[in-house]
Amino acid sequence: MTNVIIDTKEFRNVGPYTLITGILLLILGSVGIFLPGLMSLEIVLFIAALLLIGGIFWAIHTYKNNPNSFIDWLKPVLLLISGGLMLFYPTPGIAAIGLLLAIYLLLDAFGSFALAHAIHPLKGWGWMTFNGIASLVLALLFLIGWPVTSLWLVGLYVGISLFFDGWALIFLGWALRKGTQQ
Repeated sequence: MTNVIIDTKEFRNVGPYTLITGILLLILGSVGIFLPGLMSLEIVLFIAALLLIGGIFWAIHTYKNNPNSFIDWLKPVLLLISGGLMLFYPTPGIAAIGLLLAIYLLLDAFGSFALAHAIHPLKGWGWMTFNGIASLVLALLFLIGWPVTSLWLVGLYVGISLFFDGWALIFLGWALRKGTQQ
């Protein structure tokens, strides 16, 4: 067993910020859980804004470095078109995000099953199998009613994730706060 020495001066300000961030994430996650459609809309608008901003940056870069190249203009134009479509037509954007999440969850399920099989008589293989089953069920929930279920599942899943992230940071912030007061 190794002893870990932690500089309490370094963590003195981390605790309160971690606690505040955790509370804010908990609130945001609760909004996603209780208003999943609103959270889904927020997510697609955020991604649209990122695509539009990225497209503007790439367009400026292309204009300054190689304005006569058709190929160099493809990326900024595609980013701007994708962001604009998501901004003006958010419902298909949410459906696309839902499909991507379903694909991710399917890959996560198969990865978990493969890891569980690889470590099989060792401890923890059951948990990896359980994780794979949970990811597979979540992916199937997306795919069974896709694209309609995406309208609320995207926000619900992100809300649940933020909710648990918030609780984890609250407990971490509380532990850091208690640890520095001793």
